[in-house]
Amino acid sequence: MDRLDGLRALVCGSTQGIGRATAVAFAEAGAAVTLLARDPARLAETLSALPGTGHASLGADFGTPDAVLAAVREHLDTTGPIQILVNNTGGPPGGPLTEATPSQFAGAFSAHLIASHLLVQALLPGMRETGYGRIINIISTSVKQPIRGLGVSNTIRAAVASWAKTLAGEVGRHGITVNNVLPGSTLTGRHHALIEARAAKTGVTVAEIEEAMRAEIPLGRFAEPAEVAAAVRFLASPAAGYITGINLPVDGGRLGSL
Repeated sequence: MDRLDGLRALVCGSTQGIGRATAVAFAEAGAAVTLLARDPARLAETLSALPGTGHASLGADFGTPDAVLAAVREHLDTTGPIQILVNNTGGPPGGPLTEATPSQFAGAFSAHLIASHLLVQALLPGMRETGYGRIINIISTSVKQPIRGLGVSNTIRAAVASWAKTLAGEVGRHGITVNNVLPGSTLTGRHHALIEARAAKTGVTVAEIEEAMRAEIPLGRFAEPAEVAAAVRFLASPAAGYITGINLPVDGGRLGSL
């Protein structure tokens, strides 16, 4: 039911963490995957690890949305329509909201919302043409419950969630769905970096911070990237054709809201 045979997918931030796990899951399901990230070496390594055929990679930095758009447009001229878009990029640096600078907000807004919006505009014609479209945004549980110490991220993620909900209402008539996946504490590089930064700031050990975090999760553990990717793969599949405009937490039950 969640096979992706005959479909093309563009997965952003796809050389590590959830993005890489998603690219692998899509390739295993039969999709032709285009990787988009900024590190050429990691792109080459990830590309070589994908099962199946028809895959490609693009190098671009989400800090420069126009460059991302140019790379994708050139790729579309060669490959034709892409039906699945996964918007995913590294979160803004941590820190309290009261200390955030205007440039931090502007940079995060550009990398997370503007870049995603430009990609949607580039891919929508092909989705309409083929009668199949899936837009999936990897954001955060902070859209439902702000996370302490991530002031800029909380703000920008909420903006992306509202953008996606609005978009879902506009493109649904074309058979295109738009959904957000909200990962909880997942074993990625960013997860480890945030814990280490908190430990350095508070003087508490990494092990103690991790223990306290796991205690807040009903399942009692952190997620593997592949577990988040499994939810993304389902939302990208024909089986999820009547699901749109939702925020799907993949957080082990940590959120206190429905």
